[in-house]
Formats: sequence, structure tokens, C-alpha cells
Amino acid sequence: MFRAAVEIKLKEGWKTYWRYPGDSGVPPMLDFSKSQNVKAVTVLYPAPMQFADGAGGQSIGYKGAVLWPLHIEPRDSSKPVTLNLKLDYAACEKLCVPAEAKLELLLTGADRANESAVSAAEARVPKTAMVGGAGSPSIRAVHRELSAGKPRVVVEVAADAPVTLFAEGPTAQWALPLPAPLAGPATGVQRFAFELDGLPPGEKPDGAVLRLTAVAGDKAIEVAFRLD
Repeated sequence: MFRAAVEIKLKEGWKTYWRYPGDSGVPPMLDFSKSQNVKAVTVLYPAPMQFADGAGGQSIGYKGAVLWPLHIEPRDSSKPVTLNLKLDYAACEKLCVPAEAKLELLLTGADRANESAVSAAEARVPKTAMVGGAGSPSIRAVHRELSAGKPRVVVEVAADAPVTLFAEGPTAQWALPLPAPLAGPATGVQRFAFELDGLPPGEKPDGAVLRLTAVAGDKAIEVAFRLD
């Protein structure tokens, strides 16, 4: 496997978006189809932050700079890889500006100049965890309940720092609301809820696997949860 990264540096006050942008925004689109000797590329996303979108909603993304680590699986591990990337993204201050970049990088496995930067970005990627795990943060419980409006999902997160929680559906066509904090049942446990809204037309939530990302300070986890 080869390792690399895509870096975006932003001016003061500018933002770009996570793989799920929240109430508004444009997720990055990374196209590696023109690459040579590449079987697969996995894009890793460091833990994002939540910020006001200027229109009354909340978006999800990054300020200042972001480094997206890449794990590249070659077709032939004995040969170099030529990585060709077409990147479509948005950079936003008060208004969003669509941007496009075309990049090329030869990977031989010998260049270690950016090893520390890539490793640091990988360390900020949420760690895979399970519901009911220990540590901080950890998602202790998830359940679906009926409410006065649409059914909602309630999540309990244990952490020793303030938590931000993000929820994603099984495909990019899902647009789940941002989880909102609720009153917690005990010290060290923070509760969140979000309605099962924003599903693709005609699709039901039963059996869908949701992805929950909990960020607490400089630590983050990612949990898959099946809606029964």
C-alpha cells in the first residue's frame, strides 16, 4: 500500500466541507479514475467541526486547512503508482466559490518527506468503535423512539469533554439532520437526538445502517448502527 494526502489551505475566515456537509455546502468529489497502476484509493477524513452556514443552518467541515490522507492499493505492488486526481470542492466565506484542481503525483514508496504530516492527519481520523464501548468518547447506547412528529434516534455519548455528534445515512442521498443535544441523564454522559428525516424518496429507515461520528476535543470515534 502507498500513502499520500490531499491538502487544502484556506484563508482566514474561509471554510471547506466534510464528506457530509450538513444543512448546506458542497462535499468534496475526488476522482482518481485517470490514475495508473491503481486498484483502489481510500480517502480518510479527519474529524470535522460544525459551523453556522450564514443562512440559519449548520454545516460540517474544516477551517484553516485540512489534510485528507489517502491509502492507495496498486495493481502491481512491484511498480510505481501515478496518482491522477480531479478534485471538485467548495471554499466558502460569506458566499461559496466552487473550485476544481487537477493533480498528479508519482509514488515509488521511497519519498518520506511528508511522512510526519500524513501520519498526523491519520491520527485525527475517527477511530472505528462499537456501540457500548468504553473510553472517551464512546457511544454507550442508541435507540429509535416515537415522538410527536417523525420517529427519532436518541444517542448517549460518554466523554470527558464537550461532544459534537454527526449522523450519516447509508448513501450520499440521505440528508439526516444534525443531532441536537438533550439534557443528559448523568455526569459524563451527553444525549443527542435527530429525526429520521431527509431520506431518499420512497425509502424506509428499517434495516438501514447509520454512521455516527462523535468528536470530543482531539479524539473522535465512528460507529455503525443498524436501525431495526
